[in-house]
Amino acid sequence: MAFLPIGDVYTMGPEQAAIACALIGVKEVVPMHYGTFPELTGTPARLRELVPPDVNVIELKPGDVYL
Repeated sequence: MAFLPIGDVYTMGPEQAAIACALIGVKEVVPMHYGTFPELTGTPARLRELVPPDVNVIELKPGDVYL
């Protein structure tokens, strides 16, 4: 499992995060550092489009728990 930033301005975007998923061989990824400012355009939906089908994109909201 990896926690990867996808905001695309101050951090990597979904495209780079998808590459990182492939390089480190994760099967689950939690996107972070996105959607807090208008200029942060990366989205979990875009990341989901870019990763292979066997990679689970886990979109957590504040306060969510993933077990």
